[in-house]
Amino acid sequence: MWTREIRFLAPEVAAERLRPLGMLGFLDSAMAHPSLGRYAYVAADPFAVFTVDADGAMLGGERLTGPPLAALKAVLARYPAETLLGLPPFQGGAMGMIAYDFAHHLERLTKPADFDPARPTIRLGLYDTVLAFDLAEARAILVSSGHPETGEQAREDRARHRLDRFEEALSTPLAASAGDAEIPAGFDWRSNFFARDYRSGIERVREYILDGDIFQANIAQTFRSALPGGFDPFALYLKLRQTNAAPFGAYFDFGDLKIASSSPERFLSLAGRTVEARPIKGTAKRSADAKEDARLAEALLASEKDRAENVMIVDLLRNDIARVCEPDSVEVPVLCGLESYAAVHHLVSVVTGRLAEGRDATDLLAAAFPGGSITGAPKIRAMEIITEIENTARGAYCGSLGYLGFDGSMDLNIAIRTVSFESGTAKLSAGGGITVLSDPAAEYEETFTKATRVFAAFGASPGEDGG
Repeated sequence: MWTREIRFLAPEVAAERLRPLGMLGFLDSAMAHPSLGRYAYVAADPFAVFTVDADGAMLGGERLTGPPLAALKAVLARYPAETLLGLPPFQGGAMGMIAYDFAHHLERLTKPADFDPARPTIRLGLYDTVLAFDLAEARAILVSSGHPETGEQAREDRARHRLDRFEEALSTPLAASAGDAEIPAGFDWRSNFFARDYRSGIERVREYILDGDIFQANIAQTFRSALPGGFDPFALYLKLRQTNAAPFGAYFDFGDLKIASSSPERFLSLAGRTVEARPIKGTAKRSADAKEDARLAEALLASEKDRAENVMIVDLLRNDIARVCEPDSVEVPVLCGLESYAAVHHLVSVVTGRLAEGRDATDLLAAAFPGGSITGAPKIRAMEIITEIENTARGAYCGSLGYLGFDGSMDLNIAIRTVSFESGTAKLSAGGGITVLSDPAAEYEETFTKATRVFAAFGASPGEDGG
């Protein structure tokens, strides 16, 4: 590994300057936090792209054999890298999207009506060069592995060339900044649900719970709008990180697909052999009045419905993680803790474990994907019910964005508060966990509460009753 510390600049500025190199990946911590929001990463111009469609995995368009995650494990093994101590954790590797619909490779599930077998459910760039930020220490470090070269001298030559190329791009200001661009007017958001139909869907979930099928399921509505002329998704992301700052934000440019996320939720991280999940269950809107805001937070902490919902998902995650962790190593150091964001308060728990010998990040992913907080319990039956009621492919929403490092590390978010841009259309989903105590009207309103700051980045509001 070869490194070069450069003059510190804002991560979003670095992302914009590296964007012309192609296939920008930006893992962002716009919300300051001493641990969860400490690091950010910008990468571009990957040396290869790993994808998965309904037929399996591909690397650079060449079909690979075996199950997709086994193929990913084999690909990452081609490019070993040591971990450099004293630097941010991600130092090169696979970075990108694992769509919610990748679950069809892990379980036998009914497919929604619009499921497209040719649409990739995993898109990961293999990045040999990363600009890593330690925001707490105001440091910016370029790291290059020299992959995919194999000989030591060839790797060093490539790494030094790449460091030079990235440093030059980072030191060259752009003529105009996307941050100065106005978001065009003309968005016309339409939901896939009329209000009465969404509420009926919630009642149907409650019936399943009363019948003993499940304990809870996460049900979402999806908003779509055609993109107006002159729209730049990256400019939108720069607005989004202001209106809804979050510790697990991300922006990815896959060419035909672009994703902007301001997620507050970590799905899974793996550092050494330490596993952490941070499931969110329980939401209350915020108030501009400090006393009322504090009352809303206290009410959330005391909510029987929200705490029960959170505990159910903690139990599910404990079971998922325990499948690949050392016996008796799974713990819950935080249960139903309060975290506050721009528009909402959340109840957040922390589940930890120690990965068993012989297991790696892909094994952990296979055991726990998709996250229990956005499926339900029991997971497989809840996912079947989600498909029945939503009947649309979720895509990036409720999947994960993040990285799997060449050194074995991993950090993935839950892709909520996330917008996808594809085929001239913007797509945003918002949902919530439904239990037997759920009130359909309140659950419907909660979806708008969760989406409000994302819509604010567009300078628009969603329509209700399907429009």
